[in-house]
Amino acid sequence: MKIGFLFPGQGSQYVGMGKDLYEKYEEVRNIYDRVENLTGVDVKKISFEGPEEELNQTKNTQLCILTMSLAILEILNKNGVKAEMSVGLSLGEYSALIYSGILNFEDGVKLVQKRGEYMQNLVPDGEWLMSAILGMGEDEVEEVCSKIQNGFAVPVNFNCPGQIVISGDKDGIKEAENIAKQYGARRVIELKTSGPFHTIKLQKASDELRKELDKIKFNNGDSKVIKNIDAEVYTENDDMKDILAKHIISPVRFSKSLENMIKLGVDTFIEIGPGKTLSGFAKKIKTDKEIRIFNVTDVETLKNVLYQVLEKN
Repeated sequence: MKIGFLFPGQGSQYVGMGKDLYEKYEEVRNIYDRVENLTGVDVKKISFEGPEEELNQTKNTQLCILTMSLAILEILNKNGVKAEMSVGLSLGEYSALIYSGILNFEDGVKLVQKRGEYMQNLVPDGEWLMSAILGMGEDEVEEVCSKIQNGFAVPVNFNCPGQIVISGDKDGIKEAENIAKQYGARRVIELKTSGPFHTIKLQKASDELRKELDKIKFNNGDSKVIKNIDAEVYTENDDMKDILAKHIISPVRFSKSLENMIKLGVDTFIEIGPGKTLSGFAKKIKTDKEIRIFNVTDVETLKNVLYQVLEKN
């Protein structure tokens, strides 16, 4: 069995996430306390009680999702469930980098806090949206975006076969949604995000984050991490600071990342954090291999993973 961890990003959050884990496990409580001491943010209140509008603010969303993922990792590590490689969707890449040891806990948490603040505060004026287009291929979505007459929209998240997220301003996204439907898109879903993420419109946030990254010491990891930017494994020759600064303004190659993890031998995926969106993406990857897919988002799913991975093997 070769395990790959999957770490979710923005859009997976919901009020109450992590609460039952916090109440049951001391290790989880310790992680929430550590994050709050480092950041001064009441992650517990925002995660467990909301309101939703506050949780959905990018600066809060990113920190709350990261904290939940790191807390679950503590329980899995304690029980000997370890991954040989991992990947995160957008924000989730930081969870993966912390898990691998490429980033230490304190630096990773503080970077995500800054990343969230910059991505919220340095969004250009205007109304910005992200939408998932279902039932169309990459070339088709590229063509849809090229036909927009008013506004701005580009493909940014290549999640899995038949699901691509576009990002842009309200006029551009609305027009792209209409064109996509005319082209035969099965469905269009607007996401719970608040900025033109993974587009050049966040160049200012990328520049500011680069200044923070210059202060960070990166380590050789204990496990492999797949990069969003090109779906390849991080190596010691990579310019981590440059990659993570560009990460904010570059497309996420998640579908290709999953394909490459399977090629590298992963046969068991475990999604760690709120929701089970990434598990759904993994199920849509075409492969001849037998792949097992789990998610850990609460006490019940955690117990299931510990049983399936440890006791049954």
